[in-house]
Order: sequence, then structure tokens, then C-alpha cells
Amino acid sequence: MRADVRQVADGTYLVHGSNTNWVILTDGDTATLVDTGYPGDRQLVLDSLAQVGSSPEAVVAVLITHAHNDHLGSAEHLRAAHGTPVRLHEAEVPHARREFLHQVSVGTVLANGWRPGVLPWVVHAIRSGGTVHVPVASPEAFEVSVPLDVPGRPVPVHTPGHTLGHCVFHLPEAGVLISGDALVSGHPTARAKGPQLLPDMFHHERERALASLDLIEKLDADVLLPGHGPVHHGPVRAAAQQARERAA
Repeated sequence: MRADVRQVADGTYLVHGSNTNWVILTDGDTATLVDTGYPGDRQLVLDSLAQVGSSPEAVVAVLITHAHNDHLGSAEHLRAAHGTPVRLHEAEVPHARREFLHQVSVGTVLANGWRPGVLPWVVHAIRSGGTVHVPVASPEAFEVSVPLDVPGRPVPVHTPGHTLGHCVFHLPEAGVLISGDALVSGHPTARAKGPQLLPDMFHHERERALASLDLIEKLDADVLLPGHGPVHHGPVRAAAQQARERAA
């Protein structure tokens, strides 16, 4: 399987993994990797870097929107093999170390197994490493609301709810928002297409996830790069409003 890499702006690439997206930001011969897919997506991550003319050695930092296995998958591998810093919101650092795990439980998934798409999704998640233990040994916290000194100069914005330390990354000059799981455009377990919240069972605190749409609505961007689903073109403000209406 070859990684599906889509260039959405200069030096900005959305990569569709097996069921989760990640983003590559390039600047000359260096790169930033935002999220890393499932543990089973590792070869796809490496392939996607090669497709944009980069490599694991060129990655200056791995930025993680949140520490669920389908986004954290290869972070520790890159840190251990190449010394790449893995950076998250300070509230997400202990989550990445697996001092606790805020992730949908097997029991909750089974209770929702009657819903369309849930059972095929869970089979894929298990096969891709969704339940394996993948802690990051030395995650680092970043400062929020200021541009990070890495390729792409992304600005982390704290959007809690899906997890305590979930962050989106705003690229104001490019008009791009990397939204992780705070705002998606599709999911195998969701019937709707287009901007939406993930199904309720995936959120640690649904009401906070809903409130974080207010923060996203204030960000000036017209290209949305979600953690799940295709790229969405159009004002992020309108996308957040649509997600809120669907969640009502």
C-alpha cells in the first residue's frame, strides 16, 4: 500500500494513512511531521516522507495533536531511532507517556457495535495497532498560541475535549488549519460527510469538544486538514459552525 500524499499549499502535504491522516510541512531540506498514524502505518509514514523529497533524518520535530494510538503510532520509533523530539501540549505529555489512557474502551466499542461501520473499523484498528502499548519515553511540551520554531511555523491552539491536551495547529500565512480530531470531515463510523465532530464515544469530554469549536471558529483559515476524512476547502469558521449544528 502506497501513502496517499496530497499537496494543499506550498510545503504543506496532507497524507491519508490506512484510516488516519498526518501532515508534512517542509522548508528546504527540513520537515515537520504532525501526527504519525497507527503503529501499523509506519511504512506509510516513511513512504510519505520520501514522496515529498524528505526523510526521517530530516524531520526536525514530530508534533502530536493528541496521544491516541492512531496519531501517536510511530512517534517513539522516530524519537528512539533518529532523536526526533516529540512535542505535545503540556496536558498531553503524561498521556503520551501512558501515565493514563483517555481512549475509547473495548467495552464502549462493543456496546456501539450495532452502529454502521463500527465493527469493520474496530477490526482495522486492532490489526493496525490501535490497542498496543506505544508510550513516548521523553515527550516534550510546547508553548501554545505562538509560532513554533520548526518548518511551517505552526501555531498550536489548545482545543480540549477529545482529550485533555488536544491541540490544533494553525498556519496563518498559508490559511491552513490542521485540526486533528477536534474537527473532522469524515470517519468510518460516521454516516455524515463534511465538517463534523467525531461520534460521541471517542471524546473524553464531549461538551468541552463542542466548546472548542468556538476557538476553532475564530481562526482565519480556508483549508482544513483533519485527522480523519478528506481535505475541506472553505472558511474554517463555517466548517466549525456546521459541525456544531450537526452535533446539536
